[in-house]
Amino acid sequence: MSETKKTLVLGASAKLGRTSGEAIHRLREAGHEVVAVGMREESVGDVTIQTGKPHVENLHTVTLYINPEIQADYRDYLFSLRPQRILFNPGTENPELMKEAAEKGIRGEEACTLVLLSLNSY
Repeated sequence: MSETKKTLVLGASAKLGRTSGEAIHRLREAGHEVVAVGMREESVGDVTIQTGKPHVENLHTVTLYINPEIQADYRDYLFSLRPQRILFNPGTENPELMKEAAEKGIRGEEACTLVLLSLNSY
């Protein structure tokens, strides 16, 4: 297994069929530590979805499952976590936030977490 990457899933949901929930399952299967933040406290496997903006130490990746309008509410929070990268999953693309992240030394990628995991290139 490759290096584990502590990941924040922002926009997490336990509803069946939600890509964010599938991402949590797949990240855990790949051995990554997952912190999940969503609208409701619920669980996906062994991960409890938190609400609000919890502080997270030593974060490698934030994977976004919230649209650009909602991202504005999390902008300062995202940057305060100082992740190494932010993944903009399909439907979350935000060139302005990506540019601002790059200016802060955070790599932004327009990529699907599930595809990266399936290709072993997460």
